[in-house]
Amino acid sequence: MDFKNLIEFLKALNSNNSKEWMDANRKWYKEVRTDFVKWLDHMNDVMAALDNEYYDTPGKKGINRINNNLMFHPNKPVYKDHFGAGLDNRPLTGDFYIEIGIERCIMAGGFWRPDSPTLKSIRDAIDYDGDVFKKIIDKKSFKNIFGGLYEDSKLIKAPKGFSNSHEHIEILRNKTFAVAHEFPTDEVFRDNFEKKNYQCVQRNASV
Repeated sequence: MDFKNLIEFLKALNSNNSKEWMDANRKWYKEVRTDFVKWLDHMNDVMAALDNEYYDTPGKKGINRINNNLMFHPNKPVYKDHFGAGLDNRPLTGDFYIEIGIERCIMAGGFWRPDSPTLKSIRDAIDYDGDVFKKIIDKKSFKNIFGGLYEDSKLIKAPKGFSNSHEHIEILRNKTFAVAHEFPTDEVFRDNFEKKNYQCVQRNASV
């Protein structure tokens, strides 16, 4: 994967964030996108080898649009400053998210603000077996890679059906149940990036 070419493209796009510029550089965009899709295909194979329950998600299916959704976010620029994708994309489950951006990269997994029925099922599972879940997220190896659960907005009070005195109330108040490993973009240029990348994936799969 030619990450230098990808980042150079994103920097140029970020400096000239318009449809006119994109149209004039469509060939460059397609070249970078094709390379990224091939890398995602490789990641897809690596993850499938790590987990028998992994849901096959080829790069073309996993890659996200580079356009921002201006209907819901009219103040955002036309195009994103990163390439992103969701792998292990089984319907109605959490997925594995990869983002390669100008200033930072992210590898994450889980449920980002799931719908109400899914959120309720997660909370019910924690209510039933929260000690096991907490043991996982308190592991030293987990904290070294992810720090903890992804910090997102939380309920002020206990969710419906749960008490404020619940032993796992701090976890139950979460609206997002995901983890993320962030690192500076210059790491993708290092010779050992692929090795570190796969180690992160492996630890994510084993959580």
